[in-house]
Amino acid sequence: MSNLSAKLQGLKESGRKGLIVYLTAGYPDYATTLETVLAMEAEGADVIEIGIPFSDPIADGPVIQHAATLALKAGATTAKSIELVAQIRKTSSIPLVVMTYVNSILGYGKEKFIADFVKAGIDGLIVPDLPLEEAGLLEDICTRQGIPLIGLIAPTSTVDRIKCIAQKAEGFLYCVSNTGVTGGQHNNYDQIGAVIETARQVSQIPMAIGFGIGNSQGASAAAHYADAVIVGSAILEKLTNEGVAGVRSLVRSIRETLDGESE
Repeated sequence: MSNLSAKLQGLKESGRKGLIVYLTAGYPDYATTLETVLAMEAEGADVIEIGIPFSDPIADGPVIQHAATLALKAGATTAKSIELVAQIRKTSSIPLVVMTYVNSILGYGKEKFIADFVKAGIDGLIVPDLPLEEAGLLEDICTRQGIPLIGLIAPTSTVDRIKCIAQKAEGFLYCVSNTGVTGGQHNNYDQIGAVIETARQVSQIPMAIGFGIGNSQGASAAAHYADAVIVGSAILEKLTNEGVAGVRSLVRSIRETLDGESE
């Protein structure tokens, strides 16, 4: 069992809700990214999702798009992001998941991309523009390298598709709360809740809701349906406006709320 799977399965079995948080690598710079990762872990984050800056992040809203643009302008690269993971691993064993797009992987070389990130210390991979039908592009490589390729389901997924993705899922199942992009705040998770119920018919893998969770109230609402919540744009907004201290405060607040839900 991977580090990621062990962490989330352990939380699920204990009845504690998981907190997955997202950062764009290299925003505003790599030193700050490293500092923020360690700060979020200290405040109770269970998994860190590291986004690799990309020029056309089709699943991401304006906050993450802006962070990626500024990171690229500041010189962010895949190689530097691999080094970031290695730096995190010098002081932390928290599960790390990389979120990226197919073109970034192909541009670097798919075998080398996954091998280099695994060597640096990642525990999972999310590729939102890789559909089920084309997952074979990376599945075998991920299997050989011993990391899960995280599947995604959404309110628009058909029942058959939900079940197929859930049956193949590893690490956790990423449950997209709405049909838009990341960012914004949505507190009605009934649609994705029904999707999760369908997925649970065929898989006991931890389910995590992402997209639109911006505060403790949103996290609490999502946690009623899922085993974990994913917070991204709100983290980057705090980092932009209030620095690492603001991120600490947000993560602490969500962690305390989730722990209250678990009691």
